[in-house]
Amino acid sequence: MPKRLTLLAFTLFTSTIISHDVLTNDVFAEPAKFSGLVASHNKVRAKHGLSPLQWSNQLAGYAQQWANELSNNQNCAMLHRPNFGSFKQRFGENLFWASPEEWSDGIIKLQQFSAPDIVKAWAEEENFYNYNTNQCQKGEDCGHYTQMVWRESRNVGCAIAICKNKAQIWACNYDPPGNYIGEKPY
Repeated sequence: MPKRLTLLAFTLFTSTIISHDVLTNDVFAEPAKFSGLVASHNKVRAKHGLSPLQWSNQLAGYAQQWANELSNNQNCAMLHRPNFGSFKQRFGENLFWASPEEWSDGIIKLQQFSAPDIVKAWAEEENFYNYNTNQCQKGEDCGHYTQMVWRESRNVGCAIAICKNKAQIWACNYDPPGNYIGEKPY
């Protein structure tokens, strides 16, 4: 049995309008390691009659840049892109972090997740979102869910980085971004 399994997921909430690039001519099928990611997002979006998302290689590259930065230079910390500097945030962002499996015999292994597992974790936050008040239940996160179902978002691209200690960080970026304070997602 594992001694410790830890999962953390965070999302970016925006309070001001973020300038972003509308992505065109960048729609492809997601790579095999992200198989099912777009379909999983779109299943959640379809429940609300929302347009489907499409995979964007540009957003995937953008997400990979940040996942690598977190893995290589930020000790695998769960940090969103800043609103300034060379890593300035331009898109909506969901992050997911998982510790390695640490066994009592000292073996440390990478936890195994599929892209639909990550999307499911974010989608389950719907249970903590009150559409009428447009708020998360006190003490709970729901911003991953609201970014996933943001009406204006059309494209998604994701990345994963494995940290030195076998923790992992997943990053997904969305264009146009969502989670504007005071606005409902759909």
